Amino acid sequence: MFIAGNYDVVVIGAGHAGVEAGLAAARIGCRTLLATLSMDNIALMPCNPSIGGPAKGHLVRELDALGGEMGLNIDKTAIQSRMLNTGKGPAVHALRAQADKKLYQFTMKETCEKQENLDVKQILIEDIQVEDGKVCGVVVETGEIYRCHAVILATGTYLRGRIIIGETTYDAGPNGQRAAMKLTDALKRLGISLMRFKTGTPARVDARSLDYDEMEIQPGDEEAAAFSFMTDEPTRSTVPCWLSYTNEETHKVIRENIHRAPMANGVIKGVGPRYCPSIETKIVRFPDKERHQLFIEPEGIHTQEMYVQGMSTSLPVDVQIAFLHTIPGLRHCRVMRAGYAIEYDCIDPTQLSPTLELKNIRGFFSAGQSNGTSGYEEAAAQGLIAGVNAAMYVTGGEPLVLKRSEAYIGVLIEDLVTKGTQEPYRMMTSRAEYRLILRQDNADLRLTEYGRRVGLVKDERYNRYQKKKHEIETAIQKLQEIILTPSSETNEKLSANGLGEIKTATSLFDFLRRLLQLLPADIVIAIAGGSGEAGGHYGHL
Repeated sequence: MFIAGNYDVVVIGAGHAGVEAGLAAARIGCRTLLATLSMDNIALMPCNPSIGGPAKGHLVRELDALGGEMGLNIDKTAIQSRMLNTGKGPAVHALRAQADKKLYQFTMKETCEKQENLDVKQILIEDIQVEDGKVCGVVVETGEIYRCHAVILATGTYLRGRIIIGETTYDAGPNGQRAAMKLTDALKRLGISLMRFKTGTPARVDARSLDYDEMEIQPGDEEAAAFSFMTDEPTRSTVPCWLSYTNEETHKVIRENIHRAPMANGVIKGVGPRYCPSIETKIVRFPDKERHQLFIEPEGIHTQEMYVQGMSTSLPVDVQIAFLHTIPGLRHCRVMRAGYAIEYDCIDPTQLSPTLELKNIRGFFSAGQSNGTSGYEEAAAQGLIAGVNAAMYVTGGEPLVLKRSEAYIGVLIEDLVTKGTQEPYRMMTSRAEYRLILRQDNADLRLTEYGRRVGLVKDERYNRYQKKKHEIETAIQKLQEIILTPSSETNEKLSANGLGEIKTATSLFDFLRRLLQLLPADIVIAIAGGSGEAGGHYGHL
């Protein structure tokens, strides 16, 4: 063995958690090594080719406000974007974008390769060196040692990964990539408690073999909002998705072959995600449900692969083809990649402090699916926090710990480190008791100052944030200075809109505070937008 290099921080894994961790530590000023099993798999999207959605979109906006990369990267590489839940209140509005998954990957890879203080290497780390209760280095399979002060575990589903398709199993990471088979033993030697979880993915089908007339088109928004507060141009949707459904014939095929499902015959040992179950689990768990919704989603501009969202499975390939051919729009589909399940090791997150540092090993942090979570967004959010706190550990700075009342990221991490998880954890709006104030549109106002403090928010972003904050404060001040008096003219306008009359003078700010949650903007403008001093001021604002 020989010493191949010295770093402040080493990040093990370059998925969505790893890239955010590596970029954060490097941007703060730490010499950082980002280790990946394959240079071609940086920021790989092995499952759904999308970013965002309910609660997950909130995480991406928060990540962006702190100075992370995911929001910027999806804005550059999206091929369809939609704002979800617009029929509900703003607290649950959620942006979701389909990515060109290869472009997303290669754009993030380029960002990492060009980042100052960050070295990206294709190496397999098999051991972690600890002296006097502190991390001091990592050992690579080819024998070299990299000395370091902090390590971030971001192994995703690669840690002793096992692919399962029907009766066929083999050791591998997602999409049949290499798995990290020996690192589990090293973690056990360090006294770290591990769990065994499972996730899965559906088949990919050839776009040229689909019958689009049998499905319902799902276009994106013509001009959708961006994830990043630094993106000026709206995302323009260029391709549609398609909606179809399972039916009784589909369910019959699955029920007749359920004995061949790895979840039923004991092949699968790991615990799967409750909120993203396989199609066979859905059929068993909800036997009275007549159909299940499926979205057929493009994986990119330069590929014919289509992702069958809602049909994750580990059934044998012949059964997968049989049930796909029962679905409208897919009756003649050609399968390009079979669906599969993957089992993997992860750590019990209650061993972590709120900084995502292991309680019993100084300088050892963990982020992403290695903490028992699911989802690209959850992984990226943890990666940034781990990267920041690893850098703070190295430099002696103040750690970054967000409260539940401040961010969805705070909810995510507090849930993990205090409650643990018995299944792959997924962020949902219902988990955030402060969700009415933790909206996606105010993430910058909530978190940019934290990003500035730790050194991730640079001048351009900070100046933009300060300008927005100043404009909001100025508008509020003007609204507070405008007084509505109970004159006949004012009350006539109120009565005409069914709002009743006012009996005492009140500021326009207080009046709007009561009404804006209830009324469309055009009615509010009509109240104050006519002649007179109040109308003039409101129109100017």
